[in-house]
Amino acid sequence: MRLIAALLLVAAAAAAQEPVIPRSTLPGLARAERRVAVDARAMPWAALGRVQTELGGRCTGVLIAPDRVLTAAHCLVNRATGSLIQPGSVHFLQGFSRGSYTGHARVAAFTVGAGWDPARRAPFGADWAVLALATRIAGPVVPLWQGEITVGAPLLLGGYQQDRPEVLLADTRCALLGGGRDTSGLPLLLHGCAATRGASGAPLLLALPGGRFAVMGVVSAVENGTGRGVAVPASQVGLPR
Repeated sequence: MRLIAALLLVAAAAAAQEPVIPRSTLPGLARAERRVAVDARAMPWAALGRVQTELGGRCTGVLIAPDRVLTAAHCLVNRATGSLIQPGSVHFLQGFSRGSYTGHARVAAFTVGAGWDPARRAPFGADWAVLALATRIAGPVVPLWQGEITVGAPLLLGGYQQDRPEVLLADTRCALLGGGRDTSGLPLLLHGCAATRGASGAPLLLALPGGRFAVMGVVSAVENGTGRGVAVPASQVGLPR
């Protein structure tokens, strides 16, 4: 099904490059607070980290292999020029919490979704990036989900968000609301997880039996006035060789 036209999507920009605004007006958050601080050393959060640029941008990413991080393509845009930044100016800080982290690597190269335009930050369905790390990180990884997409599936979403960028804030009790397509026809996931700016690129985590997790999608945009957002399905992510 297509996303309803009235859905107001706001591309989540890096926290350091956005003015600090009252929490009550932050997009992607409902009236009642559902996010909690989580332990960045515990799974599945130990696979997450902060995607930090030398221009001051901050987003969230997840290790999907020891030398690969999944994030959003719009996290890699130079706001002044509207072009992609140089890979070597991007760092991944695994398990970041209050200035410390469990792993660090500089990015050697990255791949973004086919047809994604950094100047327009569109289309939404191609807003993904895989970062190739210059050095491997010996941390836990979370695989991409390639199975069925079921409405109501239990999800978790955590990230380094604008109002508390030094810790991981997560909505641990949310669900998949449905699917849709962007204006170019690319598939999207609509979820009910609360998150705001800085959570761009965060994994939409599917809780599996036995305490396992998989990345169902990568967070691209959020809706004004509610705890809902849009993610690119993991099945759309192309892994570079």
